[in-house]
Amino acid sequence: MESGEINHSGVQNNCPCGSGHLIVNCCEPIISGRKEAITAEALMRSRYTAFTRANVDYLLLTHSVKTRPGKERKNIELWAKSVTWMGLAILNTEAGEENDETGYVEFKALFLENGTPDQIHEKSLFRRENGKWMYVSGIHL
Repeated sequence: MESGEINHSGVQNNCPCGSGHLIVNCCEPIISGRKEAITAEALMRSRYTAFTRANVDYLLLTHSVKTRPGKERKNIELWAKSVTWMGLAILNTEAGEENDETGYVEFKALFLENGTPDQIHEKSLFRRENGKWMYVSGIHL
């Protein structure tokens, strides 16, 4: 169910990012390249959704060229597939709006690893590169 449009019982799916919107109206158009993320938060949400699907191509494509972990492709994919994603909570945003050049998103991504609950709590820096939002780096909190 890569597109996430309709599950096996014919029910449309909510987006994994926790927006409350259907995936076809939320992160899927951004991940597929049919739509640009207009805010840093929208890019953050789409990256979380990409993690839930181990879509490393998208994760690397939306990671700043200056800080992109190119040699980590296989490790990122293996880890993303090894955990069960439980949800995303956006805690705070600073700038990162449609007309900004930089922005910060503080979030918690919840997951189960080997049956044990864990989380990533990060304040992420996003910057526009060639007019597109990119993930630059994050500080783990």
